[in-house]
Amino acid sequence: MVAKLSDVAALAGVSVTTVSRVINNYGSLSQKTINKVHEAMRELHYQPNAMARSLQGKSSQFIGLIFPNMENPFFTALASEIEQQLFELGYKVIIATSANNVEKERQYLQMLAANQVEGIITSSHNLGIGEYQNTYLPIVSYDRYLADNVPIVSEDNEQGGYLAGEYLLSTGAKKLLMLSDDDGSESPTHQRYAGFLRATRQNSIPVVRQNYSLQGFATNKDINNMVSYIVENGIEGVFAYNDVAAIQLENALQRAGKKVPEDINIIGYDGTPIVRRLHPNLPTIVQPIAAAASQLIEVLFALIKTPRTTVPTDSLLPVSLYLPKD
Repeated sequence: MVAKLSDVAALAGVSVTTVSRVINNYGSLSQKTINKVHEAMRELHYQPNAMARSLQGKSSQFIGLIFPNMENPFFTALASEIEQQLFELGYKVIIATSANNVEKERQYLQMLAANQVEGIITSSHNLGIGEYQNTYLPIVSYDRYLADNVPIVSEDNEQGGYLAGEYLLSTGAKKLLMLSDDDGSESPTHQRYAGFLRATRQNSIPVVRQNYSLQGFATNKDINNMVSYIVENGIEGVFAYNDVAAIQLENALQRAGKKVPEDINIIGYDGTPIVRRLHPNLPTIVQPIAAAASQLIEVLFALIKTPRTTVPTDSLLPVSLYLPKD
């Protein structure tokens, strides 16, 4: 039996009008009241957009997107591709950036639910947000585990790390460093590192890993620390956690009197079109943005069509190696 607005009101101990105000984010309400209504909605699996359908005869046709930031060109490119594909399907998007802030992300989730989005595509880097486990909304995660009931769409990060390792070995580099941006979440960094080690162990090449907990661009202090470590330890090849970090590091090494790639080889990760246009000499691992957007939408729509079902997402999207043209 489908729950009604009055059922939510009765369970929460508030009026139907109050429930409607919470759903539509209208008027001044205490956080305690808002939380009670959301808790009742979760318990009853009540979907606000069901009310919109009954009143308007159609879905809201809004999809929420949550990304950690828009500084990284990869997130900008992925959000843009998702938006374009959804627009062609007749849907609009509401984009939110969490800035690795748990409370900010929690409030955005509540806002998206109140605005009756059909579902959410998220690339959250935050841990411990219970709303992902308990929400009534269809949610798909990009590249990170959030909850048992949230399917994941991901690239083959292990293979990406392996390709990066193979490339650095092909340059003749004997002492390698992997820089990782590990924010504590269920990050793809671990799979990339495993692939990197698989490539280097086959050739008995030692690898050092350094972790930096960053958001978007690395600070000058972080970059200077990286450069100092590389120079002092005779590092010959570096696998950077993304293209932005690779470019920052290359610029800093050149200021320190080191030539790239003559003295030190660097490979990035992401391979967005804008980076390859503006910095075509950077070797990088290319993530398939259009294919990722397409699969995220496909999985989300399957959840919207049949809520609370298990959607298989076992296949990993392939990555590729981009090398500068001679």
